[in-house]
Amino acid sequence: MKVLSIAIPCYNSENYMEKCINSLLVGGEQVEIIIVDDGSSDGTADIADRYAERYPDIVKAVHQENGGHGEAVNTGIRNATGVYFKVVDSDDYLAKGAYLKVLDALKNLAVMEKPVDLVISNFVYDKQGARRKKVMRYTHSFPHEEIFGWDHVSRLPQGKYLLMHSLIYRTSLLHECGMELPKHTFYVDNLFAYEPLPFVKTMYYVDVNLYRYFIGRDDQSVHESVMIKRIDQQLRVNRRMVDVYNKGNFSEKHLRKYMFSYLEIITSISQIMLIRSGTEEALNKKKELLEYIKEQNRSLYMKIRLRPMGFVMNLPGKPGRLLSNIIYSIAQKFYGFN
Repeated sequence: MKVLSIAIPCYNSENYMEKCINSLLVGGEQVEIIIVDDGSSDGTADIADRYAERYPDIVKAVHQENGGHGEAVNTGIRNATGVYFKVVDSDDYLAKGAYLKVLDALKNLAVMEKPVDLVISNFVYDKQGARRKKVMRYTHSFPHEEIFGWDHVSRLPQGKYLLMHSLIYRTSLLHECGMELPKHTFYVDNLFAYEPLPFVKTMYYVDVNLYRYFIGRDDQSVHESVMIKRIDQQLRVNRRMVDVYNKGNFSEKHLRKYMFSYLEIITSISQIMLIRSGTEEALNKKKELLEYIKEQNRSLYMKIRLRPMGFVMNLPGKPGRLLSNIIYSIAQKFYGFN
């Protein structure tokens, strides 16, 4: 039995994917590594095949036409045979000691009559050039190394979210929730960290810094200039998150609060990127996003608009946009994002 399946979406990743793969091989034969070559034009496919040939009991190489990050994750899920499933991007890696500790926990959880739905660990923003690395830690939000539900989750403070890097789902839960990430769309990691949550009933937190999230290249999708260029894809994800929220049956109040908080921050990011774009077209797209939310759920719209972030993002005229930019710059320095 494979305890953990790890999908590595790869597109023209020849310069860094081997560091990622090597960090995962530490898990041995209890781990299944699925390298998804997403239509690469460099040496990615050859590297994937070489690892699959060298480690046939651990590594699978899957080749597909280019479908984007979301389709590569979909392919990983479809090919996964492990009890649990994780995504590790090809320019990131897992820390050895933390990885082994998480695997020990997963081994125990996997043999339970009903394995827990979600395993959570910390991740590190491995920002290029930064002397101090910011850690996304959940020490004060979740019970440690015990099974718990949403009613035992303490409040997750502003700026602290469950991102793809911190999540390991029960593989069968991803099938049960029917999640299919959109093709040729960036920022779908937000959907991966959002859509399955209403199906999650039990969780387990391991307080280790497992995932090293590389950030800082100018061509990365989270770089501000790239986000502005790809704003339509961000908006596509944002609207789908609105739809997920509207369909959710949130009997657990802690889950409902968290789902709103995450949607609020994604909507704020969409708005500030459109404001910083500065064009008339971008400002019209900002209005269209808010109109979409209003049409789908008026109470959600009012809640977003009246909260501090929503209020500031929608102050009128150039002074309002200037204030939004100032607050964004302060938050950027404080939280250390790109």
